[in-house]
Amino acid sequence: MCNAEEVCLVHEAVAAAFLPMLKKRLVDDRAAAGLPPVELRLDEASAGIIPGTPAGERDFDTEFLDYVLAVAVVPDVDAAIAHIAAHSTGHSDAIVTEDEAAAARFTASVDSAAVYVNVSTRFTDGGEFGLGCEMGISTQKLHARGPMGLEELCGYKYIIRGDGQTR
Repeated sequence: MCNAEEVCLVHEAVAAAFLPMLKKRLVDDRAAAGLPPVELRLDEASAGIIPGTPAGERDFDTEFLDYVLAVAVVPDVDAAIAHIAAHSTGHSDAIVTEDEAAAARFTASVDSAAVYVNVSTRFTDGGEFGLGCEMGISTQKLHARGPMGLEELCGYKYIIRGDGQTR
């Protein structure tokens, strides 16, 4: 489903503090409010910090279409970039950071159509990008068929920076 987050990668330096807050917000608080709690599918490092379902072999490659989030702990931005290269659809990916060097490395290295820094990926929408009505999406790099001119051979990578905007 659009506007869904399937994977959350957490830097090991903040995992012990961040993951309990994530669980409280997505699992405990939602259940207390009578909302469906998010099922957290955890890698080994995450499972050592909070309870959840052990992540399966395909959980980091799956669009769940449900209240499910795969969570992994990574040692650095390069590991996050490698994880994204191995598992992302190439549609949109984001980093939340105060480290400008990490943000620059992330935006330069992640090969997705829209790459965000400190902004919700929910802004990935034709209307938001000034393209008019969104007719569809593609994660392919070559979108045209048949005879093509220079305009049809151009691909785009949008880089969006913010300070916590959500939609």
